[in-house]
Amino acid sequence: MNRSRTVRACWLGRKPYRDAWHLQQRLAAALRAGEGSDTLLLLEHPPTFTMGKAALPDHLLWDEGERARREVEVVWSDRGGEATYHGPGQLVGYPVLDLAHFEITIPRYIGVLERALIDYLRDLGIDSGPGQPGLTGVWSGGEKVAAIGIKLSGSVVSHGFALNLTTDLSYFDGIVPCGHVEKRPTSVQALSGVSVDVGLAAHDCSAHLADLLGADLVWTPADALMTVPA
Repeated sequence: MNRSRTVRACWLGRKPYRDAWHLQQRLAAALRAGEGSDTLLLLEHPPTFTMGKAALPDHLLWDEGERARREVEVVWSDRGGEATYHGPGQLVGYPVLDLAHFEITIPRYIGVLERALIDYLRDLGIDSGPGQPGLTGVWSGGEKVAAIGIKLSGSVVSHGFALNLTTDLSYFDGIVPCGHVEKRPTSVQALSGVSVDVGLAAHDCSAHLADLLGADLVWTPADALMTVPA
């Protein structure tokens, strides 16, 4: 595949959900204005329940007291999908891309996200695949190992994926994950017994994603993104 696009990649470390959300909004606005760069943000969050546009209050199972005890924040987000959990040991990827640059549709783009994660899991010796109709994300043995939820504004996408590596899966007991109480999440550690560093996984997953997009990755220091206009 001819590589005609460059994607700026950045490892942010552990970053609060709202901070990463606001950064995505600034990056997306710059892209829509024709002034920005296609960017892949890679990070992990402190414990957070995020509620997508299809989420309902009943999808929160822990009351305010239990959430305070477990130090987990609730954020109602503008991404697609329902409720999910973000926390330490989970690789989060937020590609902020103008899909017109890559000449791909939304269904194909979601397929690219899924395939990048499936290919990475295969590198770890884990068999996985996309969900059946009505079940988004990446699944292994009937359990979800990665969630996908995006936002489209014009031709610009934001939000993205969350891959459970060494995630504390007990936090998912506090929500109805992705609207399916009977569908339990899993992690790379639970599936294989292997503990994978989030930062190393960020580099390996991003390489698969860039290959599928036909793009070159240029790694950028986090400080360089702080100059994006608010």
